[in-house]
Amino acid sequence: MFSHSPEADCGMLYIISAPSGAGKTSLVKALLEEMDLIEVSVSYTTREKRPGEREGVDYHYITKERFEQMIAEEQFIEHAEVFGNYYGTSKRQIKEKLKAGIDIILEIDWQGAQQVRTQFDSCTNVFILPPSRQELLSRLQERGQDSHEVIQQRMNEAIEQLSHYDEFEYLIVNDQFSHALGELKALIYAFRLRQTTQCRRHHSLIDALLI
Repeated sequence: MFSHSPEADCGMLYIISAPSGAGKTSLVKALLEEMDLIEVSVSYTTREKRPGEREGVDYHYITKERFEQMIAEEQFIEHAEVFGNYYGTSKRQIKEKLKAGIDIILEIDWQGAQQVRTQFDSCTNVFILPPSRQELLSRLQERGQDSHEVIQQRMNEAIEQLSHYDEFEYLIVNDQFSHALGELKALIYAFRLRQTTQCRRHHSLIDALLI
């Protein structure tokens, strides 16, 4: 079991989940552009690289045999099989980033979040909500690439995701994008201002002030 305590490390682990169409990916992208010392964890996957994707940026692309070996060696804090492909988050990578004082975001579903919570003493759980069911459907339809059947399937999956909202500590409604982004940033700033975090980062200053 790999445990993480914010008193021991500088970085905080954030789990951010949402149904498809809630705008999670856009919020996280904007967040990374406006804040430093925060990154999205790069997952391992067995699926083929898509055009425009980059190794180590979008995913770490490995074979199914290698992935199963990593499972056997308990190298993942969470992993899942989706449409015949494996996806997983490396324990080692997360541990190294947190100890370096970098906040880490895991963009995972509720099932992955449950796995992570069993292994981490402390992590912050955030769920992104759409402003309404109709707006969620409209966002799924706006992509214009899916059939009615696929859209309905995605909508059903989104409702299933939404049913697990109460497993998360913080809820952000993504109605006005700038407002939702501001709330997400405020949450992260608040955690960075905790006494334990500030004492570790500014121990020299505090020692000098108390001389």
